[in-house]
Amino acid sequence: MLKILNFLPMESKILNASIKHLSKDKKLNSLINEFEKPIFHKSTNYFDDLSKSIIYQQLSGKVAKIIYHRFLDLFPNKVPSFEKTLEFNFDELKEIGLSKQKITYIINLAKYFYNKKNVDFIEFSDESLIKELIKIKGIGPWTIDMFLMFTMHRTDILPVGDLGIKKAFKILYKLKELPSDKFMIEKSAKWKPYRTIACCYLWYLVDDGDVW
Repeated sequence: MLKILNFLPMESKILNASIKHLSKDKKLNSLINEFEKPIFHKSTNYFDDLSKSIIYQQLSGKVAKIIYHRFLDLFPNKVPSFEKTLEFNFDELKEIGLSKQKITYIINLAKYFYNKKNVDFIEFSDESLIKELIKIKGIGPWTIDMFLMFTMHRTDILPVGDLGIKKAFKILYKLKELPSDKFMIEKSAKWKPYRTIACCYLWYLVDDGDVW
């Protein structure tokens, strides 16, 4: 599934530098020439973004999008907050299509932000942010990768656990089966330090028309 972002103007130099670097790879260069540049949206609502990733876990894009928009409708001005989430009862969240497990995860997330108050991840390194978020039950490697890429705009993330990326590697390298993590890491080494942007182009290969 293609993730649509809105790249900040102040980061346009990073985007241009990444495309110049990635174009050296003939396989990626063909994608760069075929598809539009990815664009990235700024977001400072960490709770919303992580909740959204939880909702999208192991669901098709179309189903997840419907449930996520129902989730947004629960909040004033459709802006999710951990404070309001902690006021919901279980049935309210179940009625929008969330599983029992995901409701528990979202509540865990809300409690994390309630306890942390005004936490800001800007100064965290990728490694320290991973160590921090993995403590929250329901937040796994895939969710953290999505957060690093699409909220924190970290340029060198390779989400080896994303099925879309695996399928894109299979297409790009004409494989008979989905690639191993080791294969993906080795092949993407030449894309460093811009593997996030490379993945945006890989998602084009398997885009099903849904947006993140």
